[in-house]
Amino acid sequence: MKCNPAPLPEPEIIDVEAIFRDWKAGRIEMVVVLGPTASGKTRYAVDLCRQFNALAGESVAEIISADSRQVYRGMDIGTGKDLEEYGEIPYHMIDIADAGERYDLYSYQADFEKVFSEMSTRGALPVVCGGTGLYIQAVTSAYELSSVPPNPELRAELEEADIEELREALLERRDADRETLLSKRRLIRALEIAFYEAEHPVEKTSYRAKNAYFIGTLVTVEERNARIDARLRERLENGLIEEVKGLLESGVRPESLINYGLEYKFVTQHVLGVIDFDTMFTLLSTAIHQFAKRQMTFFRGMEAKGTIIHWTVPPAK
Repeated sequence: MKCNPAPLPEPEIIDVEAIFRDWKAGRIEMVVVLGPTASGKTRYAVDLCRQFNALAGESVAEIISADSRQVYRGMDIGTGKDLEEYGEIPYHMIDIADAGERYDLYSYQADFEKVFSEMSTRGALPVVCGGTGLYIQAVTSAYELSSVPPNPELRAELEEADIEELREALLERRDADRETLLSKRRLIRALEIAFYEAEHPVEKTSYRAKNAYFIGTLVTVEERNARIDARLRERLENGLIEEVKGLLESGVRPESLINYGLEYKFVTQHVLGVIDFDTMFTLLSTAIHQFAKRQMTFFRGMEAKGTIIHWTVPPAK
């Protein structure tokens, strides 16, 4: 039996002037624009910055990207950086690591704090924009994170266990939240950290939470999927395959690109001759649709935990 999709949140009309007044009065420290892929986040965030600048009578608003893959240099088309959309609006946390380099949530949190602190000193208004929910939560809720390096051998061993065994192993060592207990990937990382911490001193982050005003960009599932497919065709026509070939030729290992998922996973497999073009497109389109659905599930989960997200329908292009 096919399940009906969860109902969309009710859209709101965003009072930009009220948000700006709250920021000027110190009641909020940043604005966060979030939403699933292909929902118009970047364009909306840029327009929001321009409205804030008009209210201030000067340039005060700047964007901080919250995208786990846009941090990498050379991964432009596949991550949808669309840097031309920013125009005169300054942006941060894009192109700060080499493709193939390890860059994780711990690194993002630390780099974000540096940018946020520097912007606060200048009196700039941070507009965080992205679809990586875990990154957004980490910097607004001040997750305590450990600087534990990956252990490929341990990960390979834990991959062989079923999820129930992983749950039991983790709960023997520490408590865990529901999201971790339901995700094999998160269970493996949590166990990796637990085993490491049992034998090594670990430096942990200790940043404060931030007062943020959350805006969600809303689009129907049907429209979102249509945009995803149209955008994918456009990216493939405009050099995505050549971008992946260039990354491989520059020395980035195929496994690294595959681990980045979505476009880089399937296009790399196509470039290596593992799958043909039509198979690549079908698998990739389906994967992006599923990814967008997971993003929305994450954001609705944030709401269930108490985060107030003001959902709105961005103006059409």
